[in-house]
Amino acid sequence: MQTDEHTNQLLQCLLHVVGRAAVPQDAVLAIVGPGKKQIKAFNLCDGNTSQNDIAKKVRLDQGNFSRTVKRWIRNGVMFSIGENKETRPLHIYAIPEASARGKKRLGVRR
Repeated sequence: MQTDEHTNQLLQCLLHVVGRAAVPQDAVLAIVGPGKKQIKAFNLCDGNTSQNDIAKKVRLDQGNFSRTVKRWIRNGVMFSIGENKETRPLHIYAIPEASARGKKRLGVRR
């Protein structure tokens, strides 16, 4: 019998696979933004860490980060898991930081 944790992990894997098929990495980068802190914060949104903890780890203003998370959700690259104070953001998939640097070097606008 599978545990709830195992089922959650499988569902997250499924979300990542479907997310990659539905939204190309360039589109996710355009929505997330070019900043290193933005990408780091986005990648920390793994469904296990609270929004406030992520803002603290990346040293972002919690109010601004809250608005950013809402924008990411509205644009379809993130989901909110849980209820009330237990809400945790979950990205559709992590962005490799090397990809973001490569786009900058090539002059690709986001």
